[in-house]
Amino acid sequence: MSDAVLLDINDKIATLTINRPDARNAMSVEILEAMHKAVDSLADTQTSVLVITGAGRAFCAGMDLKAVLIELSGDPAMGERLLTSLAELTLKIRKLDQVTLASVNGAAIGGGCGLTCVCDVTVTHADAKLGFPEVDLGICPAVIAPWVVKKLGAGVARKAMLMGGVMSGQQAFHIGLVDQLAPDRDGLETLTHQIADRLASGGPKALSATKSLLNKLDGSLEESLVMQGAQLSASVLATPEAQSALAARMKQ
Repeated sequence: MSDAVLLDINDKIATLTINRPDARNAMSVEILEAMHKAVDSLADTQTSVLVITGAGRAFCAGMDLKAVLIELSGDPAMGERLLTSLAELTLKIRKLDQVTLASVNGAAIGGGCGLTCVCDVTVTHADAKLGFPEVDLGICPAVIAPWVVKKLGAGVARKAMLMGGVMSGQQAFHIGLVDQLAPDRDGLETLTHQIADRLASGGPKALSATKSLLNKLDGSLEESLVMQGAQLSASVLATPEAQSALAARMKQ
């Protein structure tokens, strides 16, 4: 497994850490490939809980847009491959037998914020920054939209994704994007351990069966919507308008 993603297993609890702190853990080709491998490897473990977090002071700043722009200039299909990989990763995480806990230690932006919505439980601290600024950048957050709607409900998700921008951890907790809130970063570590231990105390088969049923009840297994979202996001990303807007933002 690449050093871009770290997987630590302690009895029933696995912790996946996106390990690219110098780039705020933005998702590159390497990061996505490593995350797929880490998630796949859990099938061979006795874990019942997966904690997902980020190294350093960010959780995940979404897709690595600078790298995407460079790669698109040489390979127009790269955007679709990256977004398809992200879509497949979200489905894979949702279908895991393990209960997933997003420990949002810092900024969770765009696809990174969408990743928190895929997890079964999300915790953060009051000063973290979360949000969906894609429309501000001239791109479309369709690849994560199904998960945001499932997490927030259609009305709140519509406002959050169309208004763009970011919000504090406190605001995210207020609208239901976050399930439990710690007062600060140090408190988040304690809260994460408490919740992970509580989840791990449940029967593995009971947890897996309950999660599987909930996935059926809320439509999480409707893969076509997620994959259509990836294609729509990629089609907008490929437009001159989006690439021009991104290029201008990268220069700031």
